Amino acid sequence: MAKANQSGLGRSEAASGLMLISPTAIYAVLLLAAPLATVVVFSLLTGGRGQITWDFSLQNYIDVWTGPVYRAIMLRSLVVAFGVTLVTVVIAYPIAYFVSFHVEPSKKSIWLFLITIPFWTSYLIRVFLWKVILGYNGVVNSGLLSIGVIDEPLQWINYNVGALIVTLAHAYAPFAILPIFVSLEKIDRSLLEAGQDLGESRLRTFWRVTLPLSMAGVIAAVLIVFIPTIGDYVTPDLIGGGKLPMIANMMEVQMLKVNNKPLGSAIAVSAMFIVALIAIGFVLLNRRFIGGQK
Repeated sequence: MAKANQSGLGRSEAASGLMLISPTAIYAVLLLAAPLATVVVFSLLTGGRGQITWDFSLQNYIDVWTGPVYRAIMLRSLVVAFGVTLVTVVIAYPIAYFVSFHVEPSKKSIWLFLITIPFWTSYLIRVFLWKVILGYNGVVNSGLLSIGVIDEPLQWINYNVGALIVTLAHAYAPFAILPIFVSLEKIDRSLLEAGQDLGESRLRTFWRVTLPLSMAGVIAAVLIVFIPTIGDYVTPDLIGGGKLPMIANMMEVQMLKVNNKPLGSAIAVSAMFIVALIAIGFVLLNRRFIGGQK
């Protein structure tokens, strides 16, 4: 009798748990899994110029992975994403370190508040501002002309990969600062004091204690910056002037302009596959650091 009551109670608790998670599960299936499955199905179809044939084939993937144009654009997207991630983390870590270790606890919230100020304006406006700064008649060229450093405006500071990296690094810097700051805040200060008491310099203490213990936040910042950067659409179109398309711009061309949705879907799935592999690598790296800490 007691076992029957326990089994009934267990089923009741399981049913209650399913009732709690079912709205979220349905929401995730409808808004995430279903669109993703639709894109995968479309990528296996054939067609072009607005016509779709329900003949399943891998030809779209063959075209994407063997076509020199698609490979070049995907490589450029990866270079930009890695460059943005590197620049962002290199800039974000010292800022997060300063706020965590050198700012009074009562003033840390103010500093974090100031870091989030760029989010007060639209992402599009921030990109346009960098277009003004780096443009042919922008702030940089006008300043250099006024002090006589150059005789004519520089054309190479805009419409290049470097301009894309600078713009995207500025846009995503707050996303990298916050997780690094959280990981630094969790570090037990007594460990740093112990290292210095044992004769370690501040630099060696940072290299052997602070940096390894904060790597979880660094890798989280890398993922937060890298994944959206590789799929950025607005910045290459505005800063690059359409001359430096990335993979998202190629998807837009195939989906809307060429109206070849199967090929555009194959590009999207291929990009997601590459990003997933890289993200898994970062996650495994994160687990390695966490395991080493333990």
